[in-house]
Amino acid sequence: MKFGIFYELQLPRPWNDDSEYVLFQQALDQIELADKLGYDYAWEVEHHFLEEYSHSSAPEVFLAAASQRTRNIRLGHGIVQLPTNHPARVAERISTLDLVSGGRVELGIGEGSSVTELHPFDRRFRDKRVVWEDAVRCLMPMFGEVNHSYDGEIFKFPARNVVPKPYQKPHPPLWVACSQLDTIVMAAQRGMGALGFSFVSADAARAWVNAYYNNYLNHLDLLCDYQTNPGVAVVSPFMCAETDEEAQAKAEGWTFFQFSLVFYNSHGPVEPGSVNLWDEYQEWKKSPKGQKASNNVGLVGSPDTIRRKLEMYEDAHVDQLILLNQAGKNTHEDICSSLELFAAEVMPEFHERDAEHQDWKSAVLAGDVLLEDIDTDIYQVITNQTPVAKRTEIERKQREARARQAVGLAT
Repeated sequence: MKFGIFYELQLPRPWNDDSEYVLFQQALDQIELADKLGYDYAWEVEHHFLEEYSHSSAPEVFLAAASQRTRNIRLGHGIVQLPTNHPARVAERISTLDLVSGGRVELGIGEGSSVTELHPFDRRFRDKRVVWEDAVRCLMPMFGEVNHSYDGEIFKFPARNVVPKPYQKPHPPLWVACSQLDTIVMAAQRGMGALGFSFVSADAARAWVNAYYNNYLNHLDLLCDYQTNPGVAVVSPFMCAETDEEAQAKAEGWTFFQFSLVFYNSHGPVEPGSVNLWDEYQEWKKSPKGQKASNNVGLVGSPDTIRRKLEMYEDAHVDQLILLNQAGKNTHEDICSSLELFAAEVMPEFHERDAEHQDWKSAVLAGDVLLEDIDTDIYQVITNQTPVAKRTEIERKQREARARQAVGLAT
């Protein structure tokens, strides 16, 4: 298994004149440290206008700075918002970053998650999937063709040679954001790596990984001609300390990530300065939902605790764990010490066994290993973005699955 680190560049209030400067400089220091410690990936999001939750609106600039302070770590856009960026500008910026980094870019692409950030770019939330698909068709040939034109449903592009071209040929590896678990299947069908969130159980992890590879092998449906990148990466809350209690105390603000994401998805458009998210978060933490979320601690704990949790993902054949450390008001010192302890006590053994995972993956992709087709609906996590009809169907299947399990236990 490989490991990445993850940045929203969160900045809860109150702010002062130097808050953003300190935030950016500390994040760059953390990525430089992670590179020296042997972490594999550094991922950064793209969001717009989402105060406190994410001050990362120009990830290509930040990652270019990180590229000059690192040697080996892969630099991941997690993700580029295609509905809010013209495909030609995406191709230009990604290719430039790939050149200045020596070919270390991972290209994650997605749709955007809220009306607060989509509407100012004249994009409607309901149209984002159609725009995303059309943007992919327009974008991908730009990395290789020297005389590319496109006449699509959304984008019209006259014949041009989009320069520069990326260092990696034919283009950097492709990933797609999976903000809902069922989009993992969509990612597989599109031949792109799945960037998702942590699973609730070992059974769920195995079901979704199996579904990903079975759909990649049997239902591949590329949007245009590009190089596929099969793989599953999972974002998880993270803090490593000597004891579970110490880690939980240092990661106290990680649920701010979850709270803020849901807030912006369910409220909007949000007027600038109209909400103090950190204060709202303090109240939410006292609620039953907040208390439940705080108990779901992800990869937070001592090295032994985190090791046991990681074995679940390793057994399910997840390719990469992306560690969410910079969240809420987690301190720079705690983030760095966590990265250091994990790299010293846990990461090496999983790195050593990655060759076994790659052998398994090669066998699956070659058809030599067949994966069980497991119903993933019973492992769905319902969110505020789940359509009502789909939500009702998921709830029905989950009730039926629980009834079957109860009968099995009784017998």
